[in-house]
Amino acid sequence: MAPMPNNQAPPPSLETPATPPEAIPSPAIPSPAVPSPAALLQQIRVAWQHHPAGLDLRRLTDIQWRADACTPGSILCFQRLDDGRSDAELYQRYLARSPFAVLVTNRPMDCFAALRDAGKAVFVTEPAAYGETVARLCDAFFPLAPGHWRVAAVTGTNGKTTTAKYLEALLAAAGERVLGIGTLGLSLNGVDLGATGFTSPPLVELRRLLAAYQDRAEVLVIEASSHALEQGRLAGLRLDAAGWTNFSVDHLDYHGTEDAYFAAKTRILGQLGDGVPLLVSQAAVAERLRLERPEAQIRLLDPPALPSPALAERPFLALAYNRANYALALALAQGLDSRLVDALPAAPWRALRPVDGRFETRAHGNRRVVVDFAHTPDALEQVLRAIRAAFPGARVTTVFGCGGDRDRGKRPLMGAAVCRHADHAILTSDNPRWEEPQAIIDQTLAGMRGCASTPTAVVDRAEAIRHLFDRLAAAPAGEPQVALIAGKGHERYIDRNGDKTYYSDQDEVARNFARLGWEQA
Repeated sequence: MAPMPNNQAPPPSLETPATPPEAIPSPAIPSPAVPSPAALLQQIRVAWQHHPAGLDLRRLTDIQWRADACTPGSILCFQRLDDGRSDAELYQRYLARSPFAVLVTNRPMDCFAALRDAGKAVFVTEPAAYGETVARLCDAFFPLAPGHWRVAAVTGTNGKTTTAKYLEALLAAAGERVLGIGTLGLSLNGVDLGATGFTSPPLVELRRLLAAYQDRAEVLVIEASSHALEQGRLAGLRLDAAGWTNFSVDHLDYHGTEDAYFAAKTRILGQLGDGVPLLVSQAAVAERLRLERPEAQIRLLDPPALPSPALAERPFLALAYNRANYALALALAQGLDSRLVDALPAAPWRALRPVDGRFETRAHGNRRVVVDFAHTPDALEQVLRAIRAAFPGARVTTVFGCGGDRDRGKRPLMGAAVCRHADHAILTSDNPRWEEPQAIIDQTLAGMRGCASTPTAVVDRAEAIRHLFDRLAAAPAGEPQVALIAGKGHERYIDRNGDKTYYSDQDEVARNFARLGWEQA
């Protein structure tokens, strides 16, 4: 059975997110201003329900999204997705042995008779009401002070993490207390608190985090993935500021078509607060939104102009897409509160820091190594264009791979993007999951017939990077070299056959610098 995409909410207990224990509060006492869980269950828009006579809904104690975390007093929120698995499989794996009292789900399932016989209550929401229902139930268990959180969300194919981290840095420089949630995990006022396992956590988990941290932060900066928007994981949040970085084809294994993927991202428009525009960095996205959603407020940002000291002091801002990410972050900060303009430093870019796994560089003489998360055709195209522009006289080598059990159609496109801009390519593994790594490489090579030199294939990623460094060391001393190691970025594991083994591109770079006796310039 193939696993689901990393940022798609799995059925409960499919994976255990690595949220720090301190981030998980005890169940909150229901707020007297919010109806009880029993009352809320009677108010939701249901398409079908079963309530056994012997079950007292007034004894419900908690709400969960993982079946293995339930107690006999739990409400289990279980979203049925189109993941290719049967109702019988889901029932046996998640529901049959879980002690929950109430199941809230979005679709009818074949196992309802078995749940009825086990004395469980079942509520099937109307098709469009699942997110709203979960949000209302969370109000009872994880109450939030009215108006406490100001929320900024960032969507887009690439650049979400960088933009969100730039925004967090700007807000911190303006004296704001910020909770950040995204691909790199959870952070509080710039301090990393560990991974959550998701780009955008399931709604119950998100509300748990907001309740846990509302006494330590007032601003939430969150990455909004297409999966999260499609599945309603941000339901109930009104956005005070929202941005869209860019758009290119990705996640077709989940969304099916490019149009469906784009439509999933447009759902962010439905969560904007009154009068809040959607800030857009890419002209093509703004134009398409204006055609497809003419009623929406869209604001296209102008390319930023930065003084030369900014590029010298913050080399990552030499990249056009990072300047666009910075411009979007600055506009989001101003959108959250116009008064932040006065609170920011005179040169706001000085608040920025490099983002983990995003164009991280190390250099030895005229050898420069770049580690970047680029893992789509467009991302590879953009980062390689940036390298060519920044180092016009250098020879460029790229190490990359394609993930298994994902959109196979993008593999030759990724290979072609590397071919267009690199002097040499080394293909390797990048989370093969349940596929054979060599088969993935072969499919990628199908798009690489026009390369400047014959690509090299080294299946083991650590060995591929060692081979890269041997090439760099053997090249003529006077020839500038830039190596891009793409795809893993911040990730610290290789996912194969159901096991995640520790691995880090950054560690491998450091190991090879030490092996060759190179000192970082």
